[in-house]
Amino acid sequence: MSVNNVNKKLRIGVVLSSGGGRGVFAHTGFMQAIEQLHIDVCAVAGCSAGALVGGIYASGAEIQHWSEAIANINPADYWKPDPWWKFMWQMVVRKGRGYTGISDSKTAIDFIRRHIAAQTFDECRMPFYCLAFNLTYGSKMLFDTGDLAPRIMASAAIPILYRPVEIDGEWFSDGAAIELAPTDAVCCKQNLDILIVHHTAAIERSGPDGLARALRQPWSMLELLYLQFYKERPWYLSHKPFSEHFCPCGCGARIVVLEPDLPELTWPFGREGVELQVNARKQTLAILSEQLLEWRNLADTNQLTRKRQEQCT
Repeated sequence: MSVNNVNKKLRIGVVLSSGGGRGVFAHTGFMQAIEQLHIDVCAVAGCSAGALVGGIYASGAEIQHWSEAIANINPADYWKPDPWWKFMWQMVVRKGRGYTGISDSKTAIDFIRRHIAAQTFDECRMPFYCLAFNLTYGSKMLFDTGDLAPRIMASAAIPILYRPVEIDGEWFSDGAAIELAPTDAVCCKQNLDILIVHHTAAIERSGPDGLARALRQPWSMLELLYLQFYKERPWYLSHKPFSEHFCPCGCGARIVVLEPDLPELTWPFGREGVELQVNARKQTLAILSEQLLEWRNLADTNQLTRKRQEQCT
């Protein structure tokens, strides 16, 4: 059975986790592998870095064009920090009152607009969801309608580095503050058979060694923030390159989790991420090539459908 026949019989979705610059390059390599394997993706969800790459892909933009863009990226393309005198005035004279981030989000939003092929969620080639933290109400927000670029940026607006994004009178920031990967966004809503989770925020940061490491890194303030973001690991992680589960919501979807072994990447990111991207693509190809053989058998014998029914009853 060909891969195309698998795609006709199985509904497959993708979730891309947070992960900073490391996640941007790793998810790009992952999506390149998905295309190379001719896996027809029915829906995409993402958080932070995953929202950026997932939004680019779901919008219909060519992933290869995006890969070329980030290979030659300049921090000025997505990051416009305040001049030092303004920062000092805000912090010393005003004592930080009302100062919510080193850079505004407009530069990054404009960067996203230049690379997406659709301007709204409804114009995307497939259903797309991105997770952000609603600062106004202290709650989780899963965007699936409206203007695409500001909502992608809302999901990726890292505290301290970026000022929150205002949407319809409410303020939003990095979704990783509330959940590293929105697995519940797609499998149940889109009636998926298989959900592939590409998780790039799985670095162990806890304990005295984790704290000492954070204090040795550039942007230690961010590293301390990540200690809080990553204090709880998602239910689906196993510390293994590949693992399988079933959706805890009871829909019966098979959750396939990839945790690539990749080096860290210091923010702001640039050319050094290209090798990481290639590495992520190779790991994805190695794992999913084998899985496709099993999925073909499952699709051919309808075993996966029966398994879903068993999980739901």
